[in-house]
Amino acid sequence: MRGSRPNILCFLTDDHAAPAIGCYDGRLNQTPNIDAIASGGVRFNRALVTNSLCAPSRATILTGTYSHINGVTTLDTPIDARQPTFASLLHDSGYATAFFGKWHMGHGGVHDPRGFDYWEVFDDQGTYIDPLFHTTNGDVSVEGYATDVLTDRALSWLDEQDDDKPWCLLIWHKAPHRPWIPHQRHMDMYSDPIPVPATFWDDYSGRATPAHKATMKGCRRLGGRRSQAGSPRRSRLP
Repeated sequence: MRGSRPNILCFLTDDHAAPAIGCYDGRLNQTPNIDAIASGGVRFNRALVTNSLCAPSRATILTGTYSHINGVTTLDTPIDARQPTFASLLHDSGYATAFFGKWHMGHGGVHDPRGFDYWEVFDDQGTYIDPLFHTTNGDVSVEGYATDVLTDRALSWLDEQDDDKPWCLLIWHKAPHRPWIPHQRHMDMYSDPIPVPATFWDDYSGRATPAHKATMKGCRRLGGRRSQAGSPRRSRLP
């Protein structure tokens, strides 16, 4: 970096629950790299959002404004990317800026990323295998697993940057968003039973309609069923 102007690297994972992160006392798996970042920096223990949906949260992170101000109020509302963001302000002040990963705030026209020297975004939600990217220079399909491909392409951009110019790089991952398809090399990482919360097998009796229609139900998405003994059966991903 040049002088006192720090380089800025912003990671964002998708649907990454706190119980799955070690630095938040998660015990389901090991997250040593995330934990190392937390131990060397600041961890927020009481962070919250006012509109806990994918696209609105992304718009708020970029703009620093509420949903009714930035215009992204639902999962299907595209952003008008001409409005100021922290990335565009850094770009205007001399930073090299780039975005790689899940945008999910519309594509084409005023919805494509602005304020970045270069960007590559997944098509809509993106796919885990051989993802398609919309880029500054057109569409490109890349063979490989989304997390690996995204990381490699972001690092390639970073390697091309001038050491004398500060940079801001946003890497917004798709994983671990459903349908939760891991890389083949990770298929057997969790062969032992994973403890589930008491509400995992809730039948939602007596609950309001929104609870029944919610799509973030692990059992339903993974095709799990209760055995006669009352314990869950393992199921394969589609």
